[in-house]
Amino acid sequence: MSEDFRFTLKATDGNARLGAITMPRGEIRTPAFMPVGTAGTVKAMYLDQVRDLGADIILGNTYHLMLRPGAERVARLGGLHSLIRWPQP
Repeated sequence: MSEDFRFTLKATDGNARLGAITMPRGEIRTPAFMPVGTAGTVKAMYLDQVRDLGADIILGNTYHLMLRPGAERVARLGGLHSLIRWPQP
């Protein structure tokens, strides 16, 4: 596994486990709450609210992003993280 991406097991209890995925943009605690950002936004919430709820990551719906605003525009705007101003994974 790459140094940029690793999984650390923090605790176990029977079949349950608590861990952390470490990526270049930060750590994702597992199990994880991962809201989906359709077209770069989590509907009905501001990103500070998403962060306050404990989300370490937002999943990007690449199909919707391809349709609108489009891959070229996202790239011109500095990538998805820059576009939505979310520095975490």
